[in-house]
Amino acid sequence: MGEKIFLKEAIQLSLRGFQLFFHTAPKLFLARAAYAITMGTVPYVNIYLSAQLVGELAGDREIDRLVALVITLLLSNLCLLIFSESVKHWMMYENSANESTRELILFRKLLSMDFVDMDSSQTHDRLDQIDQNANWAGWGLGVLPKIFENSLRAIISIICAVSLTVGMFFQKVPESAGRLKVLNHPVCIVAMLLFMIGVIAAASIMEGKAEQYYAKCAVEARFGNRSWGFFGFEVIELERAVDMRIYNQQNLSANYLLKNDSFQSNSMMGRLVKGKMGILYAFSSVISSSFQGIIYLFVCMKAWAGAFGVGLVTQYIGAVSAFYSGVVVLFQAVARLKSNAIFLKIIFEFLDVPNQMYQGSLTVEKRSDHKYEIEFRNVSFHYPSSKEWALKNINFRFRVGERLAIVGENGSGKTTFIKLLCRLYDPTEGEILLNGIDIRKYDYREYMSVFAVVFQDFQLLSGSLMDNVAAGRSGDSEKVRKCLMEAGFGDRLSSLPKGLETCLHKDFDKDAVIFSGGEKQKIALARALYKDAPFIVLDEPTAALDPVAEQEVYEKFNEIAGDKTTIYISHRLSSCRFCDKIAVFDKGSIVQYGNHESLLQEKERKYYTLWHAQAQYYTEEKRRKEELDQLRRNLGEKVIFDE
Repeated sequence: MGEKIFLKEAIQLSLRGFQLFFHTAPKLFLARAAYAITMGTVPYVNIYLSAQLVGELAGDREIDRLVALVITLLLSNLCLLIFSESVKHWMMYENSANESTRELILFRKLLSMDFVDMDSSQTHDRLDQIDQNANWAGWGLGVLPKIFENSLRAIISIICAVSLTVGMFFQKVPESAGRLKVLNHPVCIVAMLLFMIGVIAAASIMEGKAEQYYAKCAVEARFGNRSWGFFGFEVIELERAVDMRIYNQQNLSANYLLKNDSFQSNSMMGRLVKGKMGILYAFSSVISSSFQGIIYLFVCMKAWAGAFGVGLVTQYIGAVSAFYSGVVVLFQAVARLKSNAIFLKIIFEFLDVPNQMYQGSLTVEKRSDHKYEIEFRNVSFHYPSSKEWALKNINFRFRVGERLAIVGENGSGKTTFIKLLCRLYDPTEGEILLNGIDIRKYDYREYMSVFAVVFQDFQLLSGSLMDNVAAGRSGDSEKVRKCLMEAGFGDRLSSLPKGLETCLHKDFDKDAVIFSGGEKQKIALARALYKDAPFIVLDEPTAALDPVAEQEVYEKFNEIAGDKTTIYISHRLSSCRFCDKIAVFDKGSIVQYGNHESLLQEKERKYYTLWHAQAQYYTEEKRRKEELDQLRRNLGEKVIFDE
């Protein structure tokens, strides 16, 4: 974090941040503005009325005026208290209501950016930096509302203070004051003003410099937060519980935590607090105390000399002290604004990542007969962070209604092929056609709606079965139930007391159900069916199952897919023998294309080699299945085996 940012750039970055935050949460800024104006004004009402009351007590002591002042003071305090508490309540409500505004701004960008950028390590590194900076000291967008509030409050406070203290310099000491008449001299007044400005500037600059040391600790603090966040909480994560117990990994975690000295006395922050930062804060406090003393002396000397009475002494001392505090707070806000600029710059680097993927405008033809044709024409692709081709010169076509299997070893390009087909990525070279038209010309969202995909690492939400299957659509309960039954989840659904309202995971519902891996796969398959898209893609979602079980899932899904085009991806060849066509991937290229029987005829080629390498395992798995079935029959009861 050694990059230097000048005040002008810091102000520009902050103004952009204010505008972005205000656009997202305008009521929050209005509430903070109202609170700042109120809290900046209220103290001076008390200072003024109290000074009037003290002045009257020290002067004529007219009973009617004293009663009027006391009643005015009490009523004004009551009204101001009610008003300020109401405004405070409004501000606290808006703070709670907009607590996730920072995340909302970031997530909107993340979800709207090109998937190729969203999927890059650079993007996630930036996001991680942004989160760690926010978690450490609130740096970034989250600190802007507080800077706005403090700055406005300080400005209001300064304006009110000046209006109540200006008389202190211009009320003259009488001629009878002797040597103290020097207090009337312009040089004395200018000297006092210069002293005030100098002291305030010195104290504020010192606090500002001390504040900026926080930014220098950002890298170490981010690492410390990341370490504590991972090793401090991994022991309680359910998915790690088994490994933690078997391998005693809690000892390893404890060791890393003990080595993490990011916030200890010998860390950079600790050394700065004991050194330069602490000294600057200490000197700032000393200067502040000396300022208070000199102001008291100046005001009391003028009052003693007869320039004004006791009441105005109270007013001037209170107002000048508040003026000093307001100026210091304003300088602190400017210093924090400057310190925060480097963190805002990281955020805007993320927000300014351009969307380069053309969104298209053509409407995808909605065909009731689902007759679509996809063609890959000389398609090649490499990831932005790599120069190696993930796919190279892919040429082939297939029609809706066909069953296509994509097979090959891990890393052969199967999933990349699907991401290109769904237009998560655009080809580096070549083109993909839908019914003879480059898919980049179609409206992006409409084209995406043509596909329902179940990826190998599919994710389900911590919500109800209804929400997970309907995925935020209209939520037709009968259709959801039908899709779950078609996916083989019917028996399990009938056993659930809450039915479709059964919650997955226990993040939000203590009565939620933890489903098995096989059950989650069925829910994911039901979600794909519910979308009712003409293309359904299964990208190894059953990879955790044995080959025979995977084949059974695929064949069953094939029965319920109807006239939709179904693409099955697997590195196991036996699972996809029923498909019309099989594309064999190897090192980013399609090396063979045909049906199972024809490919087996091409001896010594990839499909033949893979098939015979896996055949023995298929036979053993089939024999195991037969033995389990025989065991069920011998026992004469239903035995459930979790595949």
